[in-house]
Amino acid sequence: MTPATVWAVVLVASVLCFALKLAGHLLPEHWLADERVSRTAALVTAALLAALVAVQTVATGQTLVVDARLPALAVAALALALRAPFLVVVVLAAATAAGLRLLGWG
Repeated sequence: MTPATVWAVVLVASVLCFALKLAGHLLPEHWLADERVSRTAALVTAALLAALVAVQTVATGQTLVVDARLPALAVAALALALRAPFLVVVVLAAATAAGLRLLGWG
């Protein structure tokens, strides 16, 4: 792929992102106030976040890998279930991953 092609793709993607944002501002408010729309938006947001977490936890490139990230995610989920503050969740997950890596796993 040539540098010119890469820049063309970046510019087209930028214009599309801007157009999507602009469309969100131009839609009539009563369309967005519908209960189905707000429920769907909330579910899509949660699904995208869950997919991102799953991919970042068990994938390296195009291969599936089980390493220190998976137990760290489990510790973070447990801390969230116990309603720990977000900073504590992050520190516990990082400490878990670091400790497992120190022990040679991952």
